[in-house]
Amino acid sequence: MIIFRQLFDPESSTYTYLIADSVSREAVLVDPVFEQFRRDGALIRDLNLKLVATVESHVHADHVTGAWLFRQDVGSNIMISKNSGARGADVYLDHLDKVAFGNRYLEVRETPGHTAGCISLVMDDESFVMTGDCLLVRGAGRTDFQGGSASTLYRSVHSQIFTLPDACLIFPGHDYRGLTVSSVGEEKSFNPRLGGQLAESDFVGYMNNLGLAHPKKMKEAVPANMVCGKPDGEAADRGQPEWAPLKFTFAGFWEIEPRVLEEHLGDVQVLDVREPSEYDGPLGHIAGSVSIPLGELSGHCEGLSKDRPIVSVCRAGGRSAQAINLLRREGFDNAVNLAGGMLRWRAENLPVENGAE
Repeated sequence: MIIFRQLFDPESSTYTYLIADSVSREAVLVDPVFEQFRRDGALIRDLNLKLVATVESHVHADHVTGAWLFRQDVGSNIMISKNSGARGADVYLDHLDKVAFGNRYLEVRETPGHTAGCISLVMDDESFVMTGDCLLVRGAGRTDFQGGSASTLYRSVHSQIFTLPDACLIFPGHDYRGLTVSSVGEEKSFNPRLGGQLAESDFVGYMNNLGLAHPKKMKEAVPANMVCGKPDGEAADRGQPEWAPLKFTFAGFWEIEPRVLEEHLGDVQVLDVREPSEYDGPLGHIAGSVSIPLGELSGHCEGLSKDRPIVSVCRAGGRSAQAINLLRREGFDNAVNLAGGMLRWRAENLPVENGAE
């Protein structure tokens, strides 16, 4: 069995794909986005996976890749087409190369046309293909810059994708309408640019008259992706708080373990968002904590400082996670959640005030 996740970046409408061998736990990440590094890394940790490679379907013009960040973080190899012109990758891929993870692999198919260095990645059993910006759901990638060619794209799709089984699922690199998946059979029949009886000349005429503006991030993204996402300077600012060892969750917030919080109580503000009856109830509360029930938090943060980290606390960690969202709206950016809440705190025999024995 494989593990498969389709992830989405709303700013660029990019799909990132996580594929892993469920036995070895080795994983590959396709088209990671720089700004989603923490989110994707959290998912990989949650699923207990080992990331062995990030693979770029091409040099992107609408977002910066997160490939360099993952190589710095976990040592994963950066892979991209040899025809991309990019520098700094660990592996340059040829047509029909295999990207291995555990006992499974993705087959590389060169599908130029959107750019000169585009590839599609076919699962070893041909159950699905990740087409990057080559073939989209009921659409196709533009062909008007980065060495693009409408004729080349038409031939790529028909020779490398439409020759796959009709039941093979198609997972695109982007979608702007909320569409997530199609199939080879569907696109062969219904794609308005490439399907049915449309000839190469029809496709070329269609693509040469799109009149699209260039992507907003093109001037930033293309130079960065030509060096596989390596930022200027020796290190990247990932926005990770430095006052304590924290864990970023797939839900999008930082968490602190109870014993780590105990060691840093003098450095933080502890915000308890339980109801007053709970705050003074059997679980007790952390000494020095501020009690503001979750339902009263919005607009009532006057007693909290934006200059010191805030640790949000509740019974089990759910309400306190929601409190972080409310704090962000109030301008408190350095807020983290207590993992497991007061239940974990008490289970680890950490000190409380007013708690039952």
